[in-house]
Amino acid sequence: MYYSIDRNFFFYSKDNLVALHFKYDQARRRLVEWAQNEIAVVPDFHKRILFSDEAHFWLNGYVNKQNCCIWSEANPQVYVETLLHPEKLTVWCALWAGGIIGPYFFKNDEGHNVTVNGDWYRAMITNFFIPELNNHDVQELWFQQDGATCHTARATIDLLKDTFGDRLISRFEPVNWPQRSCDLTLLDYFLWGYVKSLVYVDKPQTLDHLEDNIRRVIANI
Repeated sequence: MYYSIDRNFFFYSKDNLVALHFKYDQARRRLVEWAQNEIAVVPDFHKRILFSDEAHFWLNGYVNKQNCCIWSEANPQVYVETLLHPEKLTVWCALWAGGIIGPYFFKNDEGHNVTVNGDWYRAMITNFFIPELNNHDVQELWFQQDGATCHTARATIDLLKDTFGDRLISRFEPVNWPQRSCDLTLLDYFLWGYVKSLVYVDKPQTLDHLEDNIRRVIANI
């Protein structure tokens, strides 16, 4: 989806109206132009980018509106009733031309599901992601992440740079990941929606069942 403030498009998230300011459009253009320039030199450059993200999978099948963007010329007034504290899994994956790294489920030492923060995210990078990269030539790969606070803490950026150096696409970095750009990442554009369309088919009643379904569907991809 291409948007322009001149066409009076707006972005709706969590029932709030947010105008797509000119600065977002410019940031998106800069990223795409940078990628096009890299591809002009290395034709398969786009195949060397690891796109990454987390997603919530609610046991009741609820789809988070934050990951379901509505592009419209008028407020659609969409409301979804949900339980106050539904059970859910928080899942991380990285997706690139070489396949999928993951899924990784955020859990504490007791095996209980946790909400992602900087500490849990860095633990995932150290204990799961970097070891998984041992089978790949990371000197050729770039790593992308969005601007979530847990992603952009200085300790997190330093940890990622130990592996990727300057080959990092992230908020506040020289190659900046622009806000309001879920349509530019393969996970929001394809992976999460596709996985969620399949994992609830047999109506899982437990988190273990839901986790098994997620692992199976992603493995099949």
